[in-house]
Amino acid sequence: MTRVLGIETSCDETAAAVVDAGSAPSILSNVVLSQIEDHAAFGGVVPEIAARAHVEALDGVIEAALSQAGLGLSDIDAVAATSGPGLIGGLIVGLTTAKAIAAAAGKPLLPINHLEGHALTARLTDRLEFPYLLLLVSGGHTQILLVTGVGRYARWATTIDDALGEAFDKTAKHLGLPYPGGPSVEKAAKEGDPTRFAFPRPLKGESRPDFSFSGLKTAVRKAASELEPLDEKAIADICASFQRAVTETLAERVGRSLGRFRDMFPAISEPVLVVAGGVAANREIRDALDGLCVSHGFRLVAPPAVLCGDNAAMIAWAGLERLEAGLTEDDPFAFAPRSRWPLDMEAEPMIGSGRRGAKA
Repeated sequence: MTRVLGIETSCDETAAAVVDAGSAPSILSNVVLSQIEDHAAFGGVVPEIAARAHVEALDGVIEAALSQAGLGLSDIDAVAATSGPGLIGGLIVGLTTAKAIAAAAGKPLLPINHLEGHALTARLTDRLEFPYLLLLVSGGHTQILLVTGVGRYARWATTIDDALGEAFDKTAKHLGLPYPGGPSVEKAAKEGDPTRFAFPRPLKGESRPDFSFSGLKTAVRKAASELEPLDEKAIADICASFQRAVTETLAERVGRSLGRFRDMFPAISEPVLVVAGGVAANREIRDALDGLCVSHGFRLVAPPAVLCGDNAAMIAWAGLERLEAGLTEDDPFAFAPRSRWPLDMEAEPMIGSGRRGAKA
């Protein structure tokens, strides 16, 4: 039996969780304190506010996670903390707290890549075997990765400019919708006409497998400007048209990588596509990817919505996987947080706008 305490503070959620390997993996607790109200007035996350909120809340969140699990620190086998990528202030708060707990309790410390948490969540929820294909869609990243083992990731595609989550947030901001943008756009789109605006499908038909959302974001801004002042109908139609363009773009782009995976692993009878990250909670996107997988003979695995956004259960699980695989740092207490930390360290940075999503 291995129990790991996970800590997540990479952006605007303060989270702690306990995961137990046992005979079957289980989440004993998963506490997430959102800072949405703290940042809503600014239309996005303010790093200084986020870091200060983590300082104020983290001790209580950790205490709540241990209490819900019915455990004390003496019952924990290791402490895992998100150490990058993310907002450096928040990462410092979480990793420093984890170091203090691990040192005081005499437990192993596991610095965890936030993206690896997303990459391995499906092994916690669905007991997946390697290899599988991963579509990671979040506020800072839009990537397709081949996952062949713990710590073994090959980036097949990435965004050349904006991440998809950022495109959702900026679309919401242009339309005066509340932060966070993803859920707001999805809600408005349910009442809209997805055929009213002929927004572009970036890179459609190109052989390269990458993504681009900057042009789509610009098209949305232009449409909104031409219709000002916007009424509820126009907002709903723009959201529906934007979401449809995103969905079709993802399906066209991902389809190329499904074929590549088939060619590489012909002996796998039912290959798996995992979709993870905050944008993976979008129902239209999930339904489109499910249809795409069926047509290519794949199975789609999408973790529950509560595990798609930032959470500490995925960090605890990634720590547990690394602990059991013997993949630990020689001197974890010397590990410094990283604002950028690609899963595939060998992949060449993409030429883009310089945003984190384009460089990771």
